[in-house]
Amino acid sequence: MSQLKQMDIVNFKLNQETYSRLYQQSINEPNTFWAEQGANFVTWFVPWQVVNDSDFSKATISWFKGAKLNVCFNCLDRHLAKKANQVAIFWEGDNAHRRQVITYQRLYERVCRFANSLKTVGVSKGDKVCIYLPMIPEAMIAMLACARIGAVHTVVFGGFSPRALRERIQNAGCKVIITADEGIRNATTIPLKKNVDAALSDITVRKVIVIKNSGTKVAMHSPRDIWYHELAYQQSEACEVQWMDAEDPLFILYTSGSTGKPKGIIHTSGGYLLYAAMTFRYVFDYQAQDIFWCTADMGWITGHSYGVYGPLANGATLVMYEGLIAGASPYLVWEIVDRYQVSIFYTAPTAIRTLMASGDAPLANSKRDSLRILGTVGEPINPEAWRWYHQKVGKGKCWIVDTWWQTETGGIMIAPLPGPGKEQQKPGAACQPFLGIKPLIVDENGKAVVKETQGFLTIAQSWPGQARGIYANPARFDQSYFSQYKGLYFTGDGAFQDKDGDYWITGRVDDVINVAGHRLGTAEIESALVRHPLVAEAAVIGVPHPVKGESVFAFVTLISSNPWQDSLIPELQQEVIVAIGKLAKPDKIVYAPKLPKTRSGKIMRRLLRCIAADELDKLGDISTLAEPEVIEQLKAALAAEKNKLE
Repeated sequence: MSQLKQMDIVNFKLNQETYSRLYQQSINEPNTFWAEQGANFVTWFVPWQVVNDSDFSKATISWFKGAKLNVCFNCLDRHLAKKANQVAIFWEGDNAHRRQVITYQRLYERVCRFANSLKTVGVSKGDKVCIYLPMIPEAMIAMLACARIGAVHTVVFGGFSPRALRERIQNAGCKVIITADEGIRNATTIPLKKNVDAALSDITVRKVIVIKNSGTKVAMHSPRDIWYHELAYQQSEACEVQWMDAEDPLFILYTSGSTGKPKGIIHTSGGYLLYAAMTFRYVFDYQAQDIFWCTADMGWITGHSYGVYGPLANGATLVMYEGLIAGASPYLVWEIVDRYQVSIFYTAPTAIRTLMASGDAPLANSKRDSLRILGTVGEPINPEAWRWYHQKVGKGKCWIVDTWWQTETGGIMIAPLPGPGKEQQKPGAACQPFLGIKPLIVDENGKAVVKETQGFLTIAQSWPGQARGIYANPARFDQSYFSQYKGLYFTGDGAFQDKDGDYWITGRVDDVINVAGHRLGTAEIESALVRHPLVAEAAVIGVPHPVKGESVFAFVTLISSNPWQDSLIPELQQEVIVAIGKLAKPDKIVYAPKLPKTRSGKIMRRLLRCIAADELDKLGDISTLAEPEVIEQLKAALAAEKNKLE
């Protein structure tokens, strides 16, 4: 018998009792459970023949075999009868002077027009389309247009260099590129069209479709290049959907990685949509009146799952902003929250720490009374930032959803769910597995470890949102995720369960330091350092040590207006000793005005290792950093440290 009927889905609220019951069913009777959820969240054109035909031992993933659907139909068409006039997107440009309010009806019409434009230039089912756009409505519209006609989109973050862009275009075999004249980010322009021209200097594509955003004059190369407004001028605002097999690819998304070539992660239509829609509904406790703001760029998986597909599949209203939320003005993000009455806010710990470093004054100018759920994504949030987020931003009344998941998982895997949440939250804990997710922490030999023991996080059974492969490289898919522990999906993260059974993520395995045989997670040491009232951010790496194997090396950034003093070093070391123990005490602490980060906000610890070890010839390409000049600043800081010793 179904434990959750489709008619109940709108008003259903997950609590501890229903979570426990549904979780047990999802683990013990997964086919029954996922069949029920598939009926609850997705409209199918043709039903499936087999719910799950996955086999981790063979690195094969398959869900809802034989079923047909269209992702765009599920995000738009099926809502029009009741939600045609409901706002789908509140959009603001970087300078706040450009704003759009787009209803579901208008979004549907613009998507159809874009889809017809793609068909006009020869795009059909299965063709690859590269989307290289800023955070403007056309980015979402282009994704949905591809989904509508069965084209496979690969979104490339607008901050990537021409070389990185070319690599992705070539690997995916994209026939058409969608870009803009320029992007606008933090009051500066990004030459997107110029970057595309450079990327295509020695490769050929069928068409480059250019959208006017900044209005600046750019070079147009006929007949390859075409303005979107000219192409779309005579297109119809109606477009039939292409019905797709559940296992047909929806998109390819490249993970940047710290070493090696980027991996083109493949996500398919049926299982991915179900998982994105379902996790959005339950993890954020989404209700019909909510206004949801996910600050992630469309170029990352968070922007896909919780900036487009998950919310729209639920008929939600979204806020979309073109610039950096922690950019020129720390007041802006809270002004936007008040302006649109945002109730669910989802952002990265890096952004939270940056906003925290600006102090509490920007918060005093806003009410933020609409907020009820605050989320984080991208890396474990340190407890001090968690407390500021909870107490200052949320005024102590908002539930914090600290989510753990990956590009490869398609959606959130472990999180402190609001409905079944415990009275006392645990800052920094990932907490409970989502429905259908069976985590297993193992040692180096693949044997399950007991509670309160650190190990490697694996997943013991498949779920619908799981990636289906790495594009054009199935062997790498097997090697990366299934070869380490047979029959298990290897996440590449370390973790442990506390005595209550809650999960804690200790960071990437390659971000674990082995000090005298003790495995120390860098995230844990960083959290200890950031507890100091003057520290805004910290990055910890391991460097070779002749006795201990590795020693702890820390870079710290201070809250603005606080000068660095060497007297802080013993204070910071003591913070780590108190939090973890003497074995984790950093042997070296260096002041860093800024840390090297990707444009998605992730700290590039690989570069820090090269700088600390004076292996500058191994830095490689740093053009994809948000601020490449940070490398020179760090080199100068280390040189100054050496001069002090001499």
